[in-house]
Parts: sequence; structure tokens; C-alpha cells
Amino acid sequence: MERRVVITGESAITPIGCTRAEIIRHLTEGISGVKKMKDDELLVEHIHCKVFGTVSDPPTFDFVRRDRKTMGPVAYYACQVAKEALEQSGLSDEFIRSGRLGVAFGSTHGSPTVQRDIYRTFFSDDNTKLHNVGAVDYLKSMVHTTAVNITKMFGIRGRVISSSTACTTSSQSIGFGYEAVKYGLQDAMLCGGADEYDTTTVAVFDNLLACSTDYNDTPHLTPRPFDKQRDGLVVGEGAGAVLLEDLETASQRGARILGEVIGFSCYNNGGDLILPNRDGITLAIEQGLENARIAPDDVDWISAHATATKMGDVTEAQSIAAVYGERPRITGLKSYMGHTMGSCGAIETIIALVQMAEGFIAPTLNLEEVDPRCAMLNHVTELVEAPIEIASIQNFAFGGVNTCLFVKRFSE
Repeated sequence: MERRVVITGESAITPIGCTRAEIIRHLTEGISGVKKMKDDELLVEHIHCKVFGTVSDPPTFDFVRRDRKTMGPVAYYACQVAKEALEQSGLSDEFIRSGRLGVAFGSTHGSPTVQRDIYRTFFSDDNTKLHNVGAVDYLKSMVHTTAVNITKMFGIRGRVISSSTACTTSSQSIGFGYEAVKYGLQDAMLCGGADEYDTTTVAVFDNLLACSTDYNDTPHLTPRPFDKQRDGLVVGEGAGAVLLEDLETASQRGARILGEVIGFSCYNNGGDLILPNRDGITLAIEQGLENARIAPDDVDWISAHATATKMGDVTEAQSIAAVYGERPRITGLKSYMGHTMGSCGAIETIIALVQMAEGFIAPTLNLEEVDPRCAMLNHVTELVEAPIEIASIQNFAFGGVNTCLFVKRFSE
């Protein structure tokens, strides 16, 4: 028996704001959250890219010491958005602790900041410092630190899924959570992802010549998805969480429903671990539509992965055109905040919900001259007042992992 899966809570920490009002303001006024990289960070002098999607005003964390002691920066982000999503959902403490709620949450690395501190200690000439590394340092840095810190903080006893697939981390988390609720394995799932400010991630992409370098003095002008003058991605930080719930459970308790997840797909390219693959992306889109039981013409708007790399944008554009033609509007949301890595799928899903509720579609920032190889799509280049009934959120990751989520405006 399949159940309908609705969204009853959401929260995001992003380079364009940590509140709904701030995110809307940045999207509608075309304000970028990309800034110059902090000059006191590790590796900065060796990195060609000097910009980062930075959270300027993070929330005040009011966590008790018992919870704080096992958290690195990425877990702080994760637990904050989890807290806000749970509060918005209105779930009772009894339900949260009952085993009927599970967690699907991840990050790209765990906490690189804590990991670096551990390595500095281990490789120090002063062996007397080794005792400074304790068990909590591992708990802060391990790859599933976000998911288990959330379970600890809120006493969640249901299943735990901790995806760690870089750019598809939180879209997988939402998708796997959707499947758990849809097929009755859990009545609700708290899903999302987070990544902290980290220059080692920039260094990796920089070494692959995939980062933007032409706009170091004008960070608000990059990244430039689908634009002829794009020169690579910009790494960002952030977190996003959504609370997924069985429709019957949500209706019985009178929950406010923000939207409905109607489909998900996750397919691999089955080959190269770095280069984008048109066939793999196309398959993910087609299978996502089949899972959602909708036709291509039913989709009104697509949040493209659109990292602003030279070949990635072209390959994605070709796949979208092959399946959808020119009908759905397309926005590259990373143009506002950079690539927030493990959190991008959740943040972009939340922005889809915001646009559905507010009746607008944000344009792709910095899209001044569309690359002819990407021109076959219906790019949004100016703010549009238009309804969105069904949206698709596309994300693709190193390793050849391709995901598509489909969310719908809720109706009985």
C-alpha cells in the first residue's frame, strides 16, 4: 500500500539568508550571497578561486552543553534546521520519541574543520598533545555526525539514513525519506543535509580546474549558470531540512501542509566518476517522471543543478531538452549562493516550496548571454509572477550519481 507523502516543516541556513523573508528578498531583488573568501583560512594563498557562498549571519545556537559537546560546525547547522523544521511541523515530543519518526540526513565530509584539528595534533612533533584528541572529536568529525547528533538532540528512535554523496546528499536524503514514508516503513522522516565553511573542498575543485577564478574581485557576478561567460562553480555552505509525513497522520493532527513529494529517482552513470553523462541524467529524469506518474508537460518549473561548469551545464541542458523540450521554466539557483554541496538539494527544494506559496519564479542570476549550447531551454532571466503546480529539483554528483525530486502544490 502506497501512502501520500507531504511536507509539514522546513528550515534553511543559506548564503542568501536564514529566514523565509530574507531568502525571498534575495531571490526577488537579485542579491547574491557569494563573497570574497576569508583570508585567514587554510590553503587560501594556494587556491586560485577566491570566492565562497558564505552564511553571513548564522542563527544563534541555543543548544545545551549536553548536546553541544558532540557537535562540530556542520552538526550545529544540521541541528538548527532540524529544530526549526520540527517546531514548524508541530509534532509532539511523544511522537518524535516514539520510533515512528526517522532521520535521513548527511554531509559531504562530516566536519573538515574538526578533522584538520585532529590531523594537526597527530602530525605534530609534540607527542604530549595527543591526549587532546578524544572520543568526542571523532563524533564531531565522522561522516554521519549530522544524522546522529539530530537523533541525540531530539531523542529520535526511528531509522537513520546518512547519505554522503556530495552534491546529491540531501536530495538522496529527501528521496530515501519519501520512500520510507510512502511504503509505511516510518510515519514521518526528518530529511536534509548540511556542509560547513571549508576551503579544502574549494581546493579539490580548484585543482580540477572546475572553480570560478575570473570574478575574484567581483564575487557577486559568479557563478553564472548557462551563461556564455561562466568559468566554473563556487563552493558554498549551508543546511536545509524538511519534515516528511504520511498525509493521513498529518491530516489527523491538523498539520499545515507546505507541499507534497510525488516522485524521486536515483540513477548512476555506470562509468566515469567525474564527467557528466547525458544518458545517465536523462534516465534519472525519465525514471523520476515515471515514479511521480506524471508527463513531462505536467512540470512547470525545474531547479537545474547548473553548477556553471563548462560541460556540466551543457550536458544537463541537453538532457532537459531531450525529455521536456522548451516548456518548463528553468532556474539555476546556485547562481545566488554557490554550490552548497551536501545541502543544495534540500535548500533548492525549500526554495521550490517558497516559490509555490508566493507565486513567483526567480531568474538565474548573472545569466546575461545564454551559451548557444544551452539556448534550447526556457531560461528564466527576469523575475516572473507565475504559479507552480509541479516542480522538479535536479542534482548530480561526483561518482555519477543523478537524482530528481518532484514536489507538488498540495491539494486534497
